[in-house]
Amino acid sequence: MLSVSNLHAAVEAKEILKGLSLEVPAGEVHAIMGPNGAGKSTLSYVLTGRQGYEVTEGSAMLDGEDLLALEPNERAAKGVFLSFQYPLEIPGVPALTFIRTALNAQRKARGEAEVTAPEFLKLARAKAAELKIDFDMLKRALNVGFSGGEKKRMEIFQMAMLSPRFLILDETDSGLDVDALRIVADGVNALRSPERGMLVITHYQRLLDYIKPDRVHVLAGGRIVESGGPELALELEREGYEKYARAA
Repeated sequence: MLSVSNLHAAVEAKEILKGLSLEVPAGEVHAIMGPNGAGKSTLSYVLTGRQGYEVTEGSAMLDGEDLLALEPNERAAKGVFLSFQYPLEIPGVPALTFIRTALNAQRKARGEAEVTAPEFLKLARAKAAELKIDFDMLKRALNVGFSGGEKKRMEIFQMAMLSPRFLILDETDSGLDVDALRIVADGVNALRSPERGMLVITHYQRLLDYIKPDRVHVLAGGRIVESGGPELALELEREGYEKYARAA
């Protein structure tokens, strides 16, 4: 599914990613952990095409297609989804309007028929109920006045509605209490499937108690310096990142 090879990327001429390589097969959930400034969020932004992040070397392929050659909207239409660490607020745009517009834009780009209003509302009500989201909240401007937990639930709601093929979760656990974390994790786990891959970026083991990864990677100094099974996350929780930061 996702294949990243020797990826180098810079922000304002400062190199952040320094030869990162990573393989995430379809059907697997991989976690990336690492210290602040290691390049975790930079990786998510490069894969999704955020402006200001310059790839200077290497490749990133999704199902054999050059991801870096596509515009951000084209990557989204291919099924790449990023759950932001700090979700954006969009005043004046109701959440339901935003999500239906995004869904139909992606369907159109794939040559599929647009979803009708009744079909969309039926799906939205079902997904909102699963995530314990008050449906009236979806009629409000996107994320405006929402708590941190509500914003994260809204990200997972968008993910459930768009049903992407490859998910990137950038510190989705940030700012969540235990109850909200369980609800968000349940929404993520409901999307696990043999056809879908996930990349979970986090500092802490606690998220991985709820979203069990198949593989854990340590990112330090702009590259993957260690990989292992779920037990690696437990080691990082006990011992921290110091030895990996020194090695990088």
